[in-house]
Amino acid sequence: MTRIGLISDTHGYLDDAVFKHFKDVDEIWHAGDFGTIELADQLAAFKPLRGVYGNIDDKDIRLQYPEDLRFKCEDVDVWMTHIGGYPDKYAPRVKRTIYTKPPQLFITGHSHILKAMFDKKINCLHLNPGAAGKQGWHRTQTLMRFCVSAEKIHTLEVIELVK
Repeated sequence: MTRIGLISDTHGYLDDAVFKHFKDVDEIWHAGDFGTIELADQLAAFKPLRGVYGNIDDKDIRLQYPEDLRFKCEDVDVWMTHIGGYPDKYAPRVKRTIYTKPPQLFITGHSHILKAMFDKKINCLHLNPGAAGKQGWHRTQTLMRFCVSAEKIHTLEVIELVK
């Protein structure tokens, strides 16, 4: 079993509570818009980090993190990208691939809208952890935690960062 902490859209701000909520995870996945390379380095020093760059990220982040990251976690095929849309409204850049070679887990950021949706058409779970930073129109900063065991994604939790 692999325990995952999922975060996105930090925009250069990392709440101290993230470390408390992610203390028992095995890996942190960041779905883009880190904001600064220092923030990415801080997360990577805390736990193993996988991430993708977002539309606000500069060249330092883009040199270290790809636009798309497709990998296996346990036996689950994962695709993470910052701007990917969601079921029935996938972004044009990913639409063809997601329908011809769908992952089992599709993770995006960008919208600042927390979502956990299952796409029955392609048998794929879509997750967007919302936004953990302070910049943007969202009112609540959010994270997700979940587990991956063999081919199963389970124990999904939504965490609100409350001051």
